[in-house]
This record gives sequence, C-alpha cells and structure tokens, in this order.
Amino acid sequence: MGNTRIGIGIGLVVGALALQIPVAAAADGSGLDIRSRGASPGSKVTVSTAACGDGVTYGKGESEVAGKFHLFEGESKGVLTGEFTLPEGTLPDTDTITVKCPPRTKITDSYELGKRRPDGAVEAGFGSPRDSAPQLALGGALVAVAAAGWTVRMRHRSSVNRT
Repeated sequence: MGNTRIGIGIGLVVGALALQIPVAAAADGSGLDIRSRGASPGSKVTVSTAACGDGVTYGKGESEVAGKFHLFEGESKGVLTGEFTLPEGTLPDTDTITVKCPPRTKITDSYELGKRRPDGAVEAGFGSPRDSAPQLALGGALVAVAAAGWTVRMRHRSSVNRT
C-alpha cells in the first residue's frame, strides 16, 4: 500500500515536469526576450536578443504600437538591448515587435498589452473623499452604539450570574 502511494506521487511529479518541457521550448523559439512588467500605457518595454551574433553591436527594432527604437550592445557581449515607452491611450491587445540586424537577420515576436493599473483613492459610495466629516461622525456613532450594547450585555450577564 505504501509503495503504491509513493509510485503514484512519483508518476504525478514526472508527468507534471514532462508537460512543461514543450512550453519551455516554445518560449525560447523567437530569440527575443521581451520584458514588459504588465505592459500598460506609459510603461517601458525592454527588448533584448542574442540572435544577431557576436560581432553585431547595433540593431533596429519596431513595435506596432510604439514605433521604431534602437538596440545597442549591453553589458553582455553579443546581446543587443533596446527599450521603448508604450504611448498613453494604448488599448489592451497584442503588440508585435520586429528586430533587424546586419547582415540579414530578422526576428519577430508578440506579447500581451495589459490595462493601466488603478491610481489614486477608491471611492466607496459615500461621496467625495474631501467631505469626510459626516462619515467620521457616522462611524463614531456606530462604534459608540456597539460599545453601549456590549456594556449592557455584560452587566446583564453579571446580574444573571449573581442570582
């Protein structure tokens, strides 16, 4: 019985690892590394590639959404890196990036664009956040009523226990 459980556990682990191998192989298929951190309007997108070769120090890139940008050799030899900013008003969709480097290398890949993250206070339905005096008064009254109810209950309990 114990060996059966161990065998089932090992089989599940091996099966889960085997299912992830095609995903890892497909992720590196294009040769472009796109780091977008949510890719919302106004955010920076960094593109890097090693597919151009060791002797190449410059490349041109183009995003369908943001336009043209340049790639230069970064900290690692043979890796070209460039970045661009997504324009405000960009709608959630996909963006395709094309990178060209000499002599005749062309790489294309796509990534998902996200929505802009919320910024500022959340409205809870009680009106403007600048007009908080009525909200504070109501909250204070509710706390006072709860404290009074707790006091009455505790006094009632202690009088019941005495008789």
